[in-house]
Amino acid sequence: MSQSVDPAQLAQWHRYFAVECNNLAWNMAESEGQAADPAALLNLAHSSAWHWQQTGTEQQKMRAVMLLAQVHTLLGLAATALSFAEQMRVWFLAQADTPDWELAFVHAIHAHACAIAGKTAEHAAAYHHAERALAAIADEQDRAIVLLTFQQVPKPT
Repeated sequence: MSQSVDPAQLAQWHRYFAVECNNLAWNMAESEGQAADPAALLNLAHSSAWHWQQTGTEQQKMRAVMLLAQVHTLLGLAATALSFAEQMRVWFLAQADTPDWELAFVHAIHAHACAIAGKTAEHAAAYHHAERALAAIADEQDRAIVLLTFQQVPKPT
């Protein structure tokens, strides 16, 4: 026998799981990086993205794509990392109201994805965009958070 679920309650649950999975995945990615449990990291990132797809705004959905790009990059999944990174980069750069800290994340994650995909010129350009965006972050606490991700990006040669 099937039970009916209130759509508003279901949306709340989707949001709850999207946020929880997102936060756990970012914490793992920032603290453990490549040493993180790959299966757990992938499952958390993809779970968050799936739940955001059910109930999120376009911005929340693209932030989930950003997390997917970061996780796939950390795990060396070059093709999908680059695909996710390019998708979120195009979207965030097209938004007039993207916060300074988010632009820095976009460039840092894109640079890292380009690096692991062997895109040398794109890696160098994105890395320099990330450096400039990081320096432009107004809030010191926001800069410190983005720096955790940027420090994982290899410097261009």
